[in-house]
Amino acid sequence: MTFPSHATSTAWSRRRWLQSAGAATALGAAGTLARAAAPDLSGLTLRIGTYKGLWRPLIEASGQGRTPYKIDWRELNNGVLHIEAIQGDALDLGSGSEIPAVFAARQKARVRFIAVIHEDLNNQATLARKDAPIRTIADFKGKRVGYVRATTAHYYLSKQLAEAGLSFGDIQPINLSPADGLSAFARGDLDAWAIYGYNGQLARTQHGARVIKTGKGYLSGNFPVYANPRAVDDPLRHAAIADFLLRLQRAYAWANDNYLDYAKAQSAETRVPVGDIIELFNGRSNDYALGPVTQAAVRSHQEVADTFQKLGVLDGAADVAPLWDRSFDPALSRANPA
Repeated sequence: MTFPSHATSTAWSRRRWLQSAGAATALGAAGTLARAAAPDLSGLTLRIGTYKGLWRPLIEASGQGRTPYKIDWRELNNGVLHIEAIQGDALDLGSGSEIPAVFAARQKARVRFIAVIHEDLNNQATLARKDAPIRTIADFKGKRVGYVRATTAHYYLSKQLAEAGLSFGDIQPINLSPADGLSAFARGDLDAWAIYGYNGQLARTQHGARVIKTGKGYLSGNFPVYANPRAVDDPLRHAAIADFLLRLQRAYAWANDNYLDYAKAQSAETRVPVGDIIELFNGRSNDYALGPVTQAAVRSHQEVADTFQKLGVLDGAADVAPLWDRSFDPALSRANPA
């Protein structure tokens, strides 16, 4: 190996220094321009809907809570309420399943769907009482089956019944809220129950419920993020929402690797035992994630709308595509959630 002479080395070193200095100056200028271009969000408050035990503890536990804007968390525990609050201009951001979003499309509601959360499908399950003579969905014929009307439970139960050659006319369907359904299941007033989330887990761990089928294969796993069109169209609020979505994207990635910490944060808010939450997570169908809008997500949503029209739940056709907004796709597609 040959080494440069002192004169050559000096010239080489000077060139390297000038190149480095020039690059640093360019980077510094770019950084300054980026900071200058970044909007000042310090005077802004985002009104965000959350479910008990979900976004609020997830954002805080994952270390994503130091936002350049304020967050006014508003707890609303179903997607219909999120959409109603958005329509009443009481909320900037919310979330829910594809189902309330179908009704919103039918009503041409003032709401936009701006991103897609991918969640576990095994926590959406059709359960039977431990002492009920039920082994398959076909055994539901003539039985008292609880469900929550116009939700994912309604949708996947209809699909499972049809697959077994049955319909809602072949069972005794009982529409109950999740909390009332759990009480009815515990008393023995239901033979089976189509339910999601913590209530289904409590039915399994506390009342010996048996899983007959899960939502996997019947649901897309897509949960739209709902947004207020006024917020989407306002440049400052659009920037704040984009920032929040990126934080949420990173928070979900964190939760997949730190679920015990997230479970503790969830338990503190919901009072559901940490062990039950961990068991639910360990049985998940896939990891949690947040991503941009895709054509597949829009197609899946339209399929749900068409199914509910056939069931008579919708009073007419619903075109979902116009309510999907892809203005946040570039930021979510570029980002590295890790």
